[in-house]
Amino acid sequence: MLRDVPLLKQAQSLSLQPFYQKGINAGNEEEEDNVSSEMKRSAVYSMTVTQFCKLINKIESVHASTCMDILESYKVPEACNMWIKREVDRKLPFQEKHVAQQASILGNLEDFGVIKSSVGRRGYLTQMLADCYGFDTVFLVERKSYKLKADRSLRQKESLILERLRIDIEDLNLNAVESLRGIPYLAIGKHLCGPATDLTLRCCLGNITQTESSCPTLGITKEQFHAITWFTSWAVDADHGSDLSDITDCSLHSQSIYYSEEKQRSGDEHGVEDVVRNMKPVERAMLGFKCKQIIDVGRMMWAKEHGLDSQFVKYVPSSISPENHLLLARHAKCL
Repeated sequence: MLRDVPLLKQAQSLSLQPFYQKGINAGNEEEEDNVSSEMKRSAVYSMTVTQFCKLINKIESVHASTCMDILESYKVPEACNMWIKREVDRKLPFQEKHVAQQASILGNLEDFGVIKSSVGRRGYLTQMLADCYGFDTVFLVERKSYKLKADRSLRQKESLILERLRIDIEDLNLNAVESLRGIPYLAIGKHLCGPATDLTLRCCLGNITQTESSCPTLGITKEQFHAITWFTSWAVDADHGSDLSDITDCSLHSQSIYYSEEKQRSGDEHGVEDVVRNMKPVERAMLGFKCKQIIDVGRMMWAKEHGLDSQFVKYVPSSISPENHLLLARHAKCL
């Protein structure tokens, strides 16, 4: 029990912070979703093969109507030359693909008009912001405490104010962070899971009044959405050593799926679980990535419904990282 005392003290200390508000970004009751992954899996496997095929067709249709014109936006901003040319602290780890990701994220933010040039991984994106764009105040929001080499380097910059908020993003009231009151700020989320992405969007945009929707209804039911979110794990499970560069441009009209439908009609097929088991890994990955894109485009639509300018782009080639999409949003006053 003694081991629990520091955690208890941390929780008590956090509850006294003005920016702590339990569940502020969790969404309203209609938005809350407590359906577990296992429950989603069971719901999919309880479908008939015909129903499963119709769901695949629906995903294909929605993806074709919303995700086929995603802009490729690979940026190498001049401001990041000092990092690209390795004119930085030699003690910091350097991996070309990580620098390419960080530079393109910042280049897209620059082109989008939310940062201006002043002349990776989690900590190194912040380091690049400070080194290349002159940011002088940084808040790191994390549930757990990480001790990264970039932290030590950042703290050595005398002109930089660095503060870590050790809090779950679900409970963070940004309006109550004293240092952010009345000033514009840039929020960057990297390495976030899907639910954490949604929490972060609510955290940053929660006070913006929703405008009348101009986005088309995609016709996705709650049950279909649960299935789509479950399918996204298939992209995470994919063999990222394979060339998946054109995976989302391919059709999912798999012969094995429709052959299974015919087999079930004849009594030789035992259901969706067998269909899934017989799908090729590339087919599963293809479906997973398409579902991820549908959800991300939905987030972009949500931002637009809240009066924000928003874009969804591929910011690096999939050969650098298959997780290569970037959602950008800005308030009108940033124009």
